[in-house]
Amino acid sequence: MKKIVTHSALAVLLALGAGTACAAVKVGFMLPYSGTYAKLGEAIENGFRLYVMEQGGKLAGQELEYFKVDDESNPAKAPENANRLIKRDQVDILVGTVHSGVAMALAKAAKDADVTLIIPNAGADAITGPLCSKGIFRSSFSNWQPGYAMGPVAAKKGYKTAVTITWNYAAGKESTNGFKESFEKAGGKVIEHLTLPFPKVEFQPLLTQIASLKPDAVYTFFAGGGAVKFVQDYAASGLNQTIPLLGSGFLTDGTLEAQGDAAKGILTTLHYADGLDTPRDNAFRASYAKQYPDMPPDVYAVQGYDAAQMLEAGLKAVNGDVKQKDAMRAAISAATIDSPRGKFTLSKAGNPIQDIYLREVQGHKNQDIGIAAKALADPARGCRL
Repeated sequence: MKKIVTHSALAVLLALGAGTACAAVKVGFMLPYSGTYAKLGEAIENGFRLYVMEQGGKLAGQELEYFKVDDESNPAKAPENANRLIKRDQVDILVGTVHSGVAMALAKAAKDADVTLIIPNAGADAITGPLCSKGIFRSSFSNWQPGYAMGPVAAKKGYKTAVTITWNYAAGKESTNGFKESFEKAGGKVIEHLTLPFPKVEFQPLLTQIASLKPDAVYTFFAGGGAVKFVQDYAASGLNQTIPLLGSGFLTDGTLEAQGDAAKGILTTLHYADGLDTPRDNAFRASYAKQYPDMPPDVYAVQGYDAAQMLEAGLKAVNGDVKQKDAMRAAISAATIDSPRGKFTLSKAGNPIQDIYLREVQGHKNQDIGIAAKALADPARGCRL
């Protein structure tokens, strides 16, 4: 006897089938959309969306549904903001953030809720250290990496003493500690570590202190609006004429237009640079410039772009079924990402193993002038995976 399906019943079955097969993957962006880091958050989201657009608007055949929260670069609000995405919106994937203090709380919330997290900037060492998890990945860097890469560069230039200066928060401390570790290993000495509260930009008393200390070089970590003012103030004080300024690449990434001539000649280390002149990077830069003509294709955009590539690698392995968390995460961990910065793999702790470039500010570019550290892996101190 034939089973008869009415039109209404068939419609319900088709609807249910469509819902099961085509349910969009929910992606939650927790990024700074206001304040000092607003442009950085915008660039990260732009990069992520650009890669998705290049794949025809889907990843691994799956539609994406986006949810956004402005984290305001405020660690105190981080648990509440994370839970808006995790509990209210029930996102499948978290993408965030820029500020290391906020990212620490976001990582804890993601780990507690067993939600996969891809960090497209914040380099807090603890995230790939004591807080490491099989469900947490970075498409960016650890704070230690660019700092550590600069130490040998400074030593090779003959600098014997250095002062470090940054905001008094995790990112700055870890970056300057990385520089100190390798600089002193190479025979140099950090004679003073100067800080001011985040996001304060009253640099003059500290610049006066640097002038009195007379180091051979200054290594700094600042980003966003704070980086613009620091570079301008450093030049206005005349220190750039006698004491070379070195920095983590965020000092001059996304900030050169505003810094103007004050940034000329500054050396920085980072996992991306202008002038790489590779087919992969040239294609990315052309695509980004076409889609976002008013924004430079900087490192933040690359990190967002690569976060989408990492998600795609995971989704492909499970045919878009985000409920297969273990298999999806294993695929992300094992992936080789064809990044504009150059191909990279991930360490066991989920951090990129990548080349760190030496860049010099030439005009309005962070021009690649060589590789400061080849395939540099974060030590992931304290990770127990």
